[in-house]
Amino acid sequence: MIIKKDANVPEINLTGEGIKLVSKKVLIGPDDGSSNIIMRRFKVLHGGNTPFHSHDFEHVVKIQKGNGMVVNEKKEETLITEGQSLFIKANEYHQFKNPFEEPFEFLCIILNPKK
Repeated sequence: MIIKKDANVPEINLTGEGIKLVSKKVLIGPDDGSSNIIMRRFKVLHGGNTPFHSHDFEHVVKIQKGNGMVVNEKKEETLITEGQSLFIKANEYHQFKNPFEEPFEFLCIILNPKK
C-alpha cells in the first residue's frame, strides 16, 4: 500500500501550445507501482486554461476547489463547481478554463495510456 500526502508531491508548471497558468501533480501513478490507473491534480490559476484537446482514452474529473468552466466539443462553456464530477469520453474534445479570481483545482483520473 502506498500512502502519500498531496503537499509532498512535486508540482509541475505545464507549458505548451494552448496551455496557460496550469500546474499538475501526479498524486498516484506508475512511479508508485500503479500500472493501470493514474490520479492527477490540476490547478488552473485566474485567466488560465488547458488546451482544447482530446485523448483516445476516457477519464473522470472531480472538482476539488473553486469554480471553473468546461468547454465541450461544440465549444460551449458550462460552469463547474466544487463537488461536481465529470465523465469525458474517449476522443471527446474538451478544455478547462478559469475566469474566476480563486484558483480552480480538479482531480483527473485516467487509465495508464502506456499500458
